[in-house]
Amino acid sequence: MTNTFFLAAETLPLEEPINPLIPPLYDIVWSIIPFAVILFVFAKVVLPKFQEVLTQREDKIEGGIQRAEAAKAEAQEALEKYNKQLAEARTEAAQIRDDARSQGQKIIADMKTQATEESNRIVEAGNKQLEANRASVVADLRKEMGENSINLAERLLGEQLNDDVKRSGTIDNFLAGLDNVGTAGK
Repeated sequence: MTNTFFLAAETLPLEEPINPLIPPLYDIVWSIIPFAVILFVFAKVVLPKFQEVLTQREDKIEGGIQRAEAAKAEAQEALEKYNKQLAEARTEAAQIRDDARSQGQKIIADMKTQATEESNRIVEAGNKQLEANRASVVADLRKEMGENSINLAERLLGEQLNDDVKRSGTIDNFLAGLDNVGTAGK
């Protein structure tokens, strides 16, 4: 058997040595065909869907950026509007404060004027009342002094002054003398 083994090896034609890095031609052909089919399917089916997904994602990102920029612009506009309204409100509040302050000062001035007028009216009424009371007291004192002077004169003279004309003349003379003495003392 050992002889047969050597014989078989000797009868085989000598081929080129097999390179393990380069496959045989039939393997290359049969590998290229499925690769081409897979490449064709990939190029016609998978790649367009993949491209579509990438385009959608890109659009979504760009749309998100645009929406973000639009939202930022809208927020900026709203902020400016808010600041403008706030400034207007502050101006209006300052105007209201100034108006209230001026109205308060006007009311205070009016109240002071009314109080002064009322005080003057009360003082004037008091002075009139005082003058009326003084005149009444003076009249009462004159009457009483007149009666006392008549009684005193009757005692001194020893006669009764029944005549009203004499009586009033005597009283007037006496009071005129008192008035002259009172004005001379001042």
